[in-house]
Amino acid sequence: MQDLTEGLAHFQQDVFPAKAELFARLATTHRPPTLFIGCSDARVVPELITQREPGELFVIRTAGNLVPAHPGDPVDGAGGAGGADGVRASIEYAVAVLGVADIVVCGHSACGAMTALAEGQDLTELPAVARWLRHAAPAAEAQRQELGALIRANVAAQLANLATHPAVARALGAGVLTLHGWVYDIPTGAVERVEPAALAA
Repeated sequence: MQDLTEGLAHFQQDVFPAKAELFARLATTHRPPTLFIGCSDARVVPELITQREPGELFVIRTAGNLVPAHPGDPVDGAGGAGGADGVRASIEYAVAVLGVADIVVCGHSACGAMTALAEGQDLTELPAVARWLRHAAPAAEAQRQELGALIRANVAAQLANLATHPAVARALGAGVLTLHGWVYDIPTGAVERVEPAALAA
């Protein structure tokens, strides 16, 4: 906790004053152009990877960068059990209220969630994790044998889930929203694109 306290002090004394004009504008304006859906993994920091300033990304981070499909999804049903409703609400808000023009779904190398699926790990003692990872079931069933392929397939599967959300579907139909799939490689900083067209592959 000491590290966080020191970081906060540095932010307040040095970083914030240098960006005071930006923060003053952000106090009354919130119009990020991009929704970034990434993994909760501490090694994957959207603002660092994309070099965006505060206010430029609307960020959702979930284990395995998973995107629950619209209610009716057999994984958690219309009730949204398993924390899915919070993710769905954030997507809806970003698209319907903030009017983001782009959504990035970003997977990454050495993903713990995808490793668990690729290796068929026993998640008996982690029931919430096991339930959440069912959102990656289609990708896991197709690509269980190889981690890199599973990570890419999972990004494609989450793009497909994303397109089931009514607000997203409407914006895609109107031509005002574009979906992007990325896979970030931690040791090299490289980003591989996973095209939405690859969903049918």
